[in-house]
Amino acid sequence: MMTGSPARWTRSRRSWTRSPAEWGDGGHEFGVDVSRLHWDLTSISLYGAYPDADPEYPAPRWGHPKDRRLDLKQIQTGLAVSGDGGIPVFHRPYSGGAAEVAQVTGVMTALKQIAGPRPFLLVGDSKLISYANAAAMNAHEAGFIALLAASRVPAGLFAALPAGAGTAVDYAPARDASKPAAARGSYRVLEDGGMDLHRPRKTDPPVHLRRILVYSPARAEGAAKARARKLAIAAEELDRLVRTAGTRFHPTTDAVAARASTIAAKRRVGTYLRTAITCDATGKPVLS
Repeated sequence: MMTGSPARWTRSRRSWTRSPAEWGDGGHEFGVDVSRLHWDLTSISLYGAYPDADPEYPAPRWGHPKDRRLDLKQIQTGLAVSGDGGIPVFHRPYSGGAAEVAQVTGVMTALKQIAGPRPFLLVGDSKLISYANAAAMNAHEAGFIALLAASRVPAGLFAALPAGAGTAVDYAPARDASKPAAARGSYRVLEDGGMDLHRPRKTDPPVHLRRILVYSPARAEGAAKARARKLAIAAEELDRLVRTAGTRFHPTTDAVAARASTIAAKRRVGTYLRTAITCDATGKPVLS
């Protein structure tokens, strides 16, 4: 989780209502607290070719649809809701091919207009975190908090922490509200030294971000079970490959290596997998 200011993180998708200009001074007309706004972008898949799309409106394009319908074009819509009550306060449509990470700066500017002069916190998902976005939000003194994409987490970061690190927080997920206290999920948090985001050009100064690590035993248990399932399926497929190595299905070392790589990628076990391919006295490939 990356942050410019501490806050809780939630996500909400609802229908939109008013434009920034209609809100006037930060939504005071309706008593809505707009000092913390939650922003997210979703996709709407479309059927049809749309050869004559109106150029004044977002265009249907191929993209990365949230429903994984890669065979359909899409348009996208971004929605901001208040942190207090999830009330929609702002929306904006985008073409289907627009990159989500590139929309944050414009959205931040519009949402700061809604918030007015009061301190402002923008809450989003991992697409919020990029060098350009963080630099722009820092320049505009906009607080922000977002999840950090797994690809940005240094290898071994959590493994290097001592057991029991972090401070227990008084928080229980909504799904556990009806459970006895002892059965509810628990969380520990720890703020480490943070991290720097760098632009490809070395002349640009890095942007330093605070980083808050969150540990959930329930999530760790779920991840362990998922990992065990993936490894079990991969082991079964690899055992089958051991038996078929050198047959007409996988006659050469290259064919065996290609199949092993496919299994590792499909089951996402490449991190845990080590293979060795040799040849016996007859030249038949042997996998271990």
